[in-house]
Amino acid sequence: MAGTFKFELVTPERMVLSQDASQVVVPGIEGELTALPGHAPVISALRPGVVAATLGDARTIRVFVKGGFAEIDADRVTVLAERALNVEDMDAATISRELQAAEADLAAATGDAAKLAAAAAVAQLRTLQR
Repeated sequence: MAGTFKFELVTPERMVLSQDASQVVVPGIEGELTALPGHAPVISALRPGVVAATLGDARTIRVFVKGGFAEIDADRVTVLAERALNVEDMDAATISRELQAAEADLAAATGDAAKLAAAAAVAQLRTLQR
C-alpha cells in the first residue's frame, strides 16, 4: 500500500501487532518521535508512554509501553517493548495496578535513569487514569 510502512510491536511474550501504518509516534527517551514513510534510520530507547499508530485503514491505535527500543527506517518501524497494554482495553483497575507498580518502581529506583523512567511511567499512567 502506497504511503505506508510495516509496523510491528513486540513484547517478550508475543507479537502484539504487525500491520501496515502511515504514521507511528513513539515515546523516545529524548522525546516523541514521529515515523512516516521514508524516515531516516533511527534506533532509540523508549521511555514509558503511549505509542500511537495510524494504521493503513486509517484507524488509530494507542498502546501503553513500559520501556524498550524502537528501530525506525524508511519502510519499517519495530517497537520492542518490555510490556505493552492496549489503551482501549485498560480499565480503571488495570490502570490502578499499573500505577501502583510504577510508584513502587519509583520508590525503589536508585539511579538517575531508573528514577526518570519510573517517574515517566507514573506521569503517563496518571494521565491515562484521568
